[in-house]
Amino acid sequence: MLDRVTPVILTRDEEPNIGRTLERLTWANVVIVCDSGSTDDTLGIACRFPNVRIVERPLDTLANQWMFAVEQAKTEWVLTLDADYIVPPSFVEEMSRLAADAEGYEASFVYAIDGRPLRATLYTPRAVLLRRERAMFYMDGHTQRVRVHGSVLPLRERLVHDDRKSMRNFIARQQRYMRDEAAKLRAADPRTLNAAARIRRLRVIAPLVVVPYLLFAKGLVLDGRAGFRYALERFLAEVILSIALFRS
Repeated sequence: MLDRVTPVILTRDEEPNIGRTLERLTWANVVIVCDSGSTDDTLGIACRFPNVRIVERPLDTLANQWMFAVEQAKTEWVLTLDADYIVPPSFVEEMSRLAADAEGYEASFVYAIDGRPLRATLYTPRAVLLRRERAMFYMDGHTQRVRVHGSVLPLRERLVHDDRKSMRNFIARQQRYMRDEAAKLRAADPRTLNAAARIRRLRVIAPLVVVPYLLFAKGLVLDGRAGFRYALERFLAEVILSIALFRS
């Protein structure tokens, strides 16, 4: 199975992350790195790995970027990764044993802060291992989603999300993301929204509840500094979204 899989990664100014991600992909014959104009050493680091093929494209939407990047692969399957996803050996072992009896496979995540894994996260599972010709990407608020034409099965092993970029960078990204998320929430029929989205539409409630929910309901208070850092990140993200909703 591994010979039939090409990892595909989107990058833009991922110097703090890309090396750690590529170090875990030496099993792949080819890794596609699709860059949208990095100004740091992202591409310099990627060039150090002999199995990496770099392609470049200006970013318009994430969905279009993913469609372009996936089309560069020559294998039947692609493993779609953010530049801060770490692929553990156990995940590779599970992939190697797959019978490929589905059109896609969905992974859950361990969320890590500076290498410290958290016991819980709000990060949702997503389909990452895709039969290339059966996947279509589309925009949903600030991010892309993938529609798989056929069955999608869950994987037992989890990927690790470990973004080492600065808090300033996190806030800047959230300011961009939450403008699109606010537009999505404003336009949505309330009857189609899940409980979390309905709470977010109330503007002031989500920032107030996310910290105690994470620290105490999810137990992140037991993860020490890493748990408090994640709770702070989610608090800031909800505050930025609330401001964007108030401005509408």
